[in-house]
Amino acid sequence: MKILFHPNRDDIELTSVLYALSDPIRLSIVIDIMKSGEQPCGHFDFPVVKSTMTHHVRTLREAGVLNVRKQGTQHFLTLRLDDLNLRFPGLLQAVIQGASI
Repeated sequence: MKILFHPNRDDIELTSVLYALSDPIRLSIVIDIMKSGEQPCGHFDFPVVKSTMTHHVRTLREAGVLNVRKQGTQHFLTLRLDDLNLRFPGLLQAVIQGASI
């Protein structure tokens, strides 16, 4: 089984987080998980092919925004809200609020 890379809290970089959140699909994924909690990767219905969705999830995971948990053949996505708030207090809420305006 392939082990997925998740950066340690102290290694999460502001530029990586902002880059990951700059794409509308990735931002929509984050907003949906924030509202609904943990979601399986197949829950999202965006007009992109599976490989593109995989790229979006990987970008969010490697930036430290998402935690991806494997269970069988499923991948479950959760926000690393505590880590992000400790590292960059209020950043995620500000980005989401700014996107909603």
